[in-house]
Amino acid sequence: MGNEQTKGKKVIKAIIGNYREIEKSLVAQLNFEVPNHSLTIGGFREEIWKQLFEQIVPKKYVIEQSVFLLDSSGNVSDEVDLAILDEMYTPYIFRKDRIKFIPIEAVAAVVQCKSTNVDNKDNNTGEYYLRTWCKSIKNLNTSSDSITRMVRDITIGPAKTQSGTRPIKILCALSKPTVDLMNCFDIYIIANNNSQKIEIIVPHETDWDLGQWHYELNMRDNKSNSKFIQKKLNRKLSDYRVVHNGQLMSILTLNLQFNQLLMLINNPMLFPHMAYVEMFNNVEKENKDDGKNTD
Repeated sequence: MGNEQTKGKKVIKAIIGNYREIEKSLVAQLNFEVPNHSLTIGGFREEIWKQLFEQIVPKKYVIEQSVFLLDSSGNVSDEVDLAILDEMYTPYIFRKDRIKFIPIEAVAAVVQCKSTNVDNKDNNTGEYYLRTWCKSIKNLNTSSDSITRMVRDITIGPAKTQSGTRPIKILCALSKPTVDLMNCFDIYIIANNNSQKIEIIVPHETDWDLGQWHYELNMRDNKSNSKFIQKKLNRKLSDYRVVHNGQLMSILTLNLQFNQLLMLINNPMLFPHMAYVEMFNNVEKENKDDGKNTD
């Protein structure tokens, strides 16, 4: 074996070793306890999770903390711990210091960070808090009312292969949720203190190929477009697992799996400016109508 090949193997082994050390450090930090300071430690853990995504997500994406998402119909999500978005082409609907409202068209992934209380329910409704949160994301709809200059022409409406996106939903926690919650999110990242390992759970890792993932993430508003829906891509996310000495390299696997999904979205929806204009103007119209009705 030549010197260059030997050098390359040493570098790859060192990278693998570094990933193992990062994993151990991450689990230790996330399981750090400060008694009677739950809000402080919650914010600390959220920052640690953010740093993990900053290590693996390309620089074209921005990671915003504690934001709200909205759509052009006036639907607003519950608070999102971390939103991963491409801000190159899409304006913020409102941004002032730490207060941010982000249009759903810009968002590639949403991350909710929990400790061990992943199964908590609302005492009034009996609904899981995380299921309610997921519904608030699902209720947001992208609009296709866009006008954009492309290389050859002016395009009215969305790209054919991206008619209606939805964000990748990720749960970061210290313990697994119950079976009842296992289909709420696309990816679960569990920092297991007992094993000192990060466990990655992808419910559809083995049964969806990349064509199905493309359909789920990009074709929300165009389910009849069989030309793109039924395109088969034989690779599955389970093919992107990295194993060393019989053990899954969790963070490296997450890096490659998650970034492959981001490549399926690749760019944000073409932004529907007029749809948001109409949303704001409709509020003004309703105010005037209400004023007439009170006369």
